[in-house]
Amino acid sequence: MKHPTFGQKIENVDYKARYGVYAVIPNSEKEKIILVQAPNGAWFLPGGEIETGEDRMKALDRELIEELGFIAEIGEYYGQADEYFYSSHRDTYFYNPAYIYEVVNFQEAGAPLEDFNHLAWFPVEEAKDKLKRGSHKWGVEAWQKNHQ
Repeated sequence: MKHPTFGQKIENVDYKARYGVYAVIPNSEKEKIILVQAPNGAWFLPGGEIETGEDRMKALDRELIEELGFIAEIGEYYGQADEYFYSSHRDTYFYNPAYIYEVVNFQEAGAPLEDFNHLAWFPVEEAKDKLKRGSHKWGVEAWQKNHQ
């Protein structure tokens, strides 16, 4: 099955694979979702890179604690969306398969372990406009189809 793909794959460029897992986390009314703003100003779904030795769930649990201070109950898996992009910050071309999940319940376990991100709740349509990655927008749209 072909995954939705975002960004341009440039011929003869060496891409570094960066597998990531991300979550759509709605408020209880399902009218807003939380986003994470990186220090460079870009907005993303909560989540991040799957580290060596982790499966997707372990990586997502770790990322949600690091970024949000949340312990979450994971719901539906919406699928994989691939993204090709260049990171000027890392001076690297990345191939970024993103595995997108829904969070159905969460509780705040404490302050986020990473204190350099900005967190904010946005109405769903505004959140989609703010998201930097096409794969993340696709994940929010997949979540919306299930909840409207």
